[in-house]
Amino acid sequence: MGMARKERRKIRQVRVRKNVRGSAERPRLCVFKSLQHIYAQVIDDNEGRTLVAISTLSPELKKELKKSKDKKAAKEVGKLIGTKCKEKGIKKVVFDRNGFIYHGRVKALAEGAREAGLEF
Repeated sequence: MGMARKERRKIRQVRVRKNVRGSAERPRLCVFKSLQHIYAQVIDDNEGRTLVAISTLSPELKKELKKSKDKKAAKEVGKLIGTKCKEKGIKKVVFDRNGFIYHGRVKALAEGAREAGLEF
């Protein structure tokens, strides 16, 4: 029957992570999606610190969103993370799709972040 979906994602995640490292100048924008929510955090891998984290559960978004699991919600998360990064002086990031295929909610989040002024 082959490997389970989670195991296949873990393999893709390792493959992506091999090449994608976050530094202080260019941190890593890591995306995680569950069935109900989508999460994004900006990480400096040299220090192992999360610099900014936003999700559909964040208080500033939770009130506004009708649904937390559609592309519109993902785009809002992207825009907000982009705005928060700008406030902290982060302009460039490396995008870590975390083993997820770059389409749908993951793509919407990336586009939202780009609209807010983040460069990848």
